[in-house]
Amino acid sequence: MAAGGAGKVSVLLPTYEERHNLPLVVWLLVRTFQDSGIDFEIIIIDDGSPDGTQEVAEQLEKIYGSDKILLRPREKKLGLGTAYIHGMKYATGDFIVIMDADLSHHPKFIPEFIRKQKEGNFDIVSGTRYKGNGGVHGWDLKRKLISRGANFITQVLLRPGASDLTGSFRLYRKEVLQKLMEKCVSKGYVFQMEMIVRARQLGYTIGEVPISFVDRVYGESKLGGNEIVSFLKGLLTLFATT
Repeated sequence: MAAGGAGKVSVLLPTYEERHNLPLVVWLLVRTFQDSGIDFEIIIIDDGSPDGTQEVAEQLEKIYGSDKILLRPREKKLGLGTAYIHGMKYATGDFIVIMDADLSHHPKFIPEFIRKQKEGNFDIVSGTRYKGNGGVHGWDLKRKLISRGANFITQVLLRPGASDLTGSFRLYRKEVLQKLMEKCVSKGYVFQMEMIVRARQLGYTIGEVPISFVDRVYGESKLGGNEIVSFLKGLLTLFATT
């Protein structure tokens, strides 16, 4: 057991064209875990980025050691859900943290996730932008409205028992994430939401920690108009089947 009573944490970092962000997010993760005395590993799942992300990841593996940084790439872009399934095959931690590699999620919140998990013995701890001192920085009004609107519609239709459904910064017990992965069918933006809805169905407990979300530092946001359409379709499918 690591200091603070937490077990080992495996961070799953799916990447696509994150060459500029990856060294910084890994540095922040390593520093956060070392400062908190938490045992960790970071699994980078790169989907054949053409910008050299994989080469950067190989360098990071050399710098920090292949016991701490595990590069487990795939040949092409195959989606978020399958990236987590792929990464989990190599995870040796008791807990799994999923987060974005584009610096919109700050690793400093992870020790708070671990504290919250321990405090309530939760199966899942979710970062929330919509409670306490959580928030969003760097989004224009349109994106804030889309995100809040998506969250509100989901709350009304699915009553999920969590305040932030479309966020992707969470800590799971490893066996809980494995179970949920077997149940989830959604792709893209809807995937994170389905995870929470299925968790509620299966009776898993969810704790929440307010987080600040910062819009991506380098690169384009991956949420386009077609993602919004597929989100609404996925939401209706979930509503019809849960």
